[in-house]
Amino acid sequence: MSPSLMLKGFEVEMYTGRPDGTVLGCAAEAAAALEGFVTEPDNRNLEYTTAPDASYGRQLALLLEPRRRLRRWLAPRGLTLLPGSVLSTGGSDTFVRSDPSNPYHAYIEATYGTRVVTASVHINLGLTAMEPLFAGLRLLRCEGALLLALSASSPFLDGIVTGAHSQRWLQFPLTPPQVPLFTGHAHYIRWMEEQLAAGSMHNVRHLWTSVRPNGDDRPHDLNRLEIRICDLISDPALLLAVTAFAELRLHRMLADPRAHDPLHASRLTPAELAQLADANDRAAAAASLDATLSDWRTGEAIGARGWIGRELDDLEPLAAELGLNATLAPLADVLARGNEAMVWLARHRNGESVNAIVAGEAAALAEREQALEAWLATDTTHALG
Repeated sequence: MSPSLMLKGFEVEMYTGRPDGTVLGCAAEAAAALEGFVTEPDNRNLEYTTAPDASYGRQLALLLEPRRRLRRWLAPRGLTLLPGSVLSTGGSDTFVRSDPSNPYHAYIEATYGTRVVTASVHINLGLTAMEPLFAGLRLLRCEGALLLALSASSPFLDGIVTGAHSQRWLQFPLTPPQVPLFTGHAHYIRWMEEQLAAGSMHNVRHLWTSVRPNGDDRPHDLNRLEIRICDLISDPALLLAVTAFAELRLHRMLADPRAHDPLHASRLTPAELAQLADANDRAAAAASLDATLSDWRTGEAIGARGWIGRELDDLEPLAAELGLNATLAPLADVLARGNEAMVWLARHRNGESVNAIVAGEAAALAEREQALEAWLATDTTHALG
């Protein structure tokens, strides 16, 4: 019997700005005018979420609809949506508060500055039983670098090539700096309570790590995994492909946890696995698909692109069973051409300026959304899953 697709939902953070690539904030005004949008501490970030739905086709519609409304609101103001996960064209020297009277925003600015002024996408996958949830958490923690390698989209900062493919992940303040590989729900509750008591976390939301449990009453009431490591994946179809890859990895693990849960299937201890995962994340931030990572099963070196290819080959029968082969299809192009950061860097090496690249990609993104809208209008039952 085939497994059921998991409930999934997205938290999408994007920059607003001028068509020439200049970031210009309007989040407070936009959130006040448009239903479903919320602000981040910095006014240049605007966020929307999609409702939980297992269907990849319906999630595509849910990802596109808020952007359509937002673009209609932005257009008369001479603004658009900008791709990328850091302030590519400038502005990292200044924090632009979206709500100057908000004390939490004041805390964020004083503590972290513009290190947190990033754009990304958080992928939520529904799991309600605690043992599978924490097994899935361990797997995604150990393979988060693969998701970052596919999604890296922040090679520039302030108009300069940083030398990294995900400047966002390298600059974002992971909090607390060291997070263990949780062996179960009780371990997670105990650790969270210790962090809150010690003041290393401001509140239960202040766990800024690659992947975390989520739910209505953390740390006790949990119902999903939240993948936080991805850079902004501006193309909704590619976002769904990366999500399907993560979901299929979870389904494979849930079917045989002894073979795929790192707690049982690795030669390494939980402490060693946590260190390996963090080191892999940093390596993927630096070189994405070209990074050399460590396989969590053995600790042996493996290239990120080859590791992803190996897993996709292994997942092909399950993807076919669940009708997700078409959803996964964009990943083949990423492996062949490179992710967004790699494509941007190639264009820069060929003489294009950072502003020109961002401006061109912003226009291409608007066209891509229109094409996906047209596709949905003519074929709402296509094989997105």
